[in-house]
Amino acid sequence: MQHSFAINDPDILKKRVLNWLKRFSTFCFLDSNGYDGNNELLAGAGVVRACQGSSANALSDLQSFINEKKSWLFGHLAYELVTAEKIHTSSKPRLIQFPDLFFFEPAIIVAIKNKVLTIEAPDPKQVFDSIMHCTMATDPGDDNKPVKTESRISRSDYLDIIHRLKNHLQRGDCYEINFCQEFFSEEAAINPFFVFEKLCQISPNPFSALYRLNDQWLLCASPERFLKKENQRIISQPIKGTLKRESGEKEEQAALLNSEKDKAENVMVVDLVRNDLSRICEEGSVKVDELFGIYTFPQVHQMISTISGTLKKDTSFFDIINATFPMGSMTGAPKISVMKLIDQYEKSRRGLFSGALGYITPGDDFDFNVVIRSLMYNETARYLSFQTGGGITVYSDAEKEWEESMLKAGAIKTVLGN
Repeated sequence: MQHSFAINDPDILKKRVLNWLKRFSTFCFLDSNGYDGNNELLAGAGVVRACQGSSANALSDLQSFINEKKSWLFGHLAYELVTAEKIHTSSKPRLIQFPDLFFFEPAIIVAIKNKVLTIEAPDPKQVFDSIMHCTMATDPGDDNKPVKTESRISRSDYLDIIHRLKNHLQRGDCYEINFCQEFFSEEAAINPFFVFEKLCQISPNPFSALYRLNDQWLLCASPERFLKKENQRIISQPIKGTLKRESGEKEEQAALLNSEKDKAENVMVVDLVRNDLSRICEEGSVKVDELFGIYTFPQVHQMISTISGTLKKDTSFFDIINATFPMGSMTGAPKISVMKLIDQYEKSRRGLFSGALGYITPGDDFDFNVVIRSLMYNETARYLSFQTGGGITVYSDAEKEWEESMLKAGAIKTVLGN
């Protein structure tokens, strides 16, 4: 049953919804932070049925799960998910312990758009009353101490790896590679709701999310969309190109737009995405809607391109993910070659980082982000992790790549009290 309620202040209601979600062991809370004209908030809570897996058949099992029943589904795809190429991208330990794939049909769906709250549940009025009785403030509790993190890679080792990757690039082994490093704590105790609210205050982004799967948590402040499907149209919006936001906004935007290194990164990923989409779209329909768009966020300016196409008839979710995942902005090009180099040179399993989180509608439309600018936390193991990185090309300067990685880590370290 679905019912809509008029509301006065969406921002206050979002805080009430967050506190209401504390009673659920599995939920997905998606917040566009005012950037998107569609759902300002979309949340699914409670599990009616679920599909999870980490085997080579996980994606085909998910397609069977989708076919069983037309319903809302929320969930994630981890970077190591095996797709059509059958590449197992990491033998490194699974420290956060998210499965490679998890989707669930929620018992309750809550959406806020403009000043209307829509609830889909067996008893929407009871859910509404329950939400309205929740407080607006999140109590940090006792788990509000600063969390110190350390990196898997020292600065000198990072610089050395960048030089080695540039040798691969100069030999023609690849054209661009996204290299990432992990920051972690093995004795972390945090209140995920409180930390997520801090993260959104410091870094409000259009694809933010708080996601819980039992004791595994994702606190996400992503600015990037992976894929969105509306009817037969599919779009991808890869980000390549980052510049710290300081002063002189127009001058900084111009500097990013004129950066040959950043444009080289961006156009390579655009070509990769065009190639991926061409495998599942009608011939001649794939186009670049915007190349080198410059968008400004609280900490940084980003270079974002938009590519779209018209899907071939009867193209399934399985077909789409097989053709496009993992996303080119988090691998590089050519995709298979750089994924092997990523596994060789990175020190950590990526897991949900550089994977995707989002939802599928009963009509088979969907919207998924790229999991970046995110904290992952295993509450039982007290293991906390986040990763940062960037695209490496022949134009890359190792010192500047290190600085960009540290810039991206800065907002999360601030949230953790560093």
